[in-house]
Amino acid sequence: MKLKIVATQKEVVLGHEELIISKTDLKGRITYVNRTFMRLANFSEQEVLGQQHNIVRHPDMPRGTFKLLWDTLQQGREFFGYVKNMTADGDYYWVFANVTPDLDARGKHVGYFSVRRRPGKEAIAVIEPLYREMLAVEKAAGVANAPAASVDFLNKKLQGMGTTYDRFILSL
Repeated sequence: MKLKIVATQKEVVLGHEELIISKTDLKGRITYVNRTFMRLANFSEQEVLGQQHNIVRHPDMPRGTFKLLWDTLQQGREFFGYVKNMTADGDYYWVFANVTPDLDARGKHVGYFSVRRRPGKEAIAVIEPLYREMLAVEKAAGVANAPAASVDFLNKKLQGMGTTYDRFILSL
């Protein structure tokens, strides 16, 4: 169950050398978080284990970004993206996320492994207005169609720039 947290305008910054690490099961329920995750998000391990990873989703994040993430992972590929997360207090923090399928010792897909690091300010300056555009598209499309409309908008925009999502994100 997602908690009702009111977003603030206060930013919490991940250290340059810090990594946030988490693991989820196949349905996105948290099975592991490192101490950096707990400290930055201000959640205890007990509060997040078994919860959907969207417990830290900030309302400024377009749903289309997560559709793209899940579509990419379902294809067995790793996902890279910039994500604005929310703390237990409503503060926010930006990360550059790399999410990969998690395989057990026999190669069976058992979940997902995510490593997040501090993004550059230049990248966030590019991503924030893009996410605002995606949110506007989602609002106009309505709840049921929002994620697909947002991804379609993003893909058309990137196509107009002569690039793909992966090339765009990794170039920032």
